[in-house]
Amino acid sequence: MKLEELNELDFSNIGNWPDAVKAFLVLVLCVGLGIGWYYYDTEEQLLGLEKAERKEQDLREEFKRKQVKAVNLEKYKEQLEEMRASFGAMLRQLPDKTEVGELLIDVSQTGLGAGLEFELFDPQDEVQREFYAELPIKIRVEGGYHEFGKFVSGLAALSRIVTLHNVTVTKQFKKDDGASNLVLETTAKTYRYIDEETGK
Repeated sequence: MKLEELNELDFSNIGNWPDAVKAFLVLVLCVGLGIGWYYYDTEEQLLGLEKAERKEQDLREEFKRKQVKAVNLEKYKEQLEEMRASFGAMLRQLPDKTEVGELLIDVSQTGLGAGLEFELFDPQDEVQREFYAELPIKIRVEGGYHEFGKFVSGLAALSRIVTLHNVTVTKQFKKDDGASNLVLETTAKTYRYIDEETGK
């Protein structure tokens, strides 16, 4: 078929067109319908399928994580019981309100027993926390390096918890003979369990 014959085709009488042209026209219409159908319906379904596949993958990963936890559930329960027992033991190391005074005496005696000279021993106001209270004590002691070590070791050996914060050690010269000594300044904190029932 020649190009001139294509220009002479009558669009009002498609049935008389040559078979090759009709076949080409049907092919173009089918391709056009396929593309139109894809964009109208299939593309949205494919996007939905891809989204569903991603969600399935996420759910599989979550299932694997939960399965691992479920397999180890008994071990987690044992660990929880150990942690509760350990926590209870730590709580027993916190003095109650009546024992705080004795603990302050223990801290003071530990310093004196180490050979330190107290320049300041000033218990501050109690600071309330979630289930315990902090009792900070500002301390300034004078002595030697080894006495400081003995003092800190003595605090660590107490049956109750005492921690040291903001520790500074400075050299101090005496005016009368020019000799020097070390001064340790720190805030010692001891802790008290707050009874949940009484809130005190």
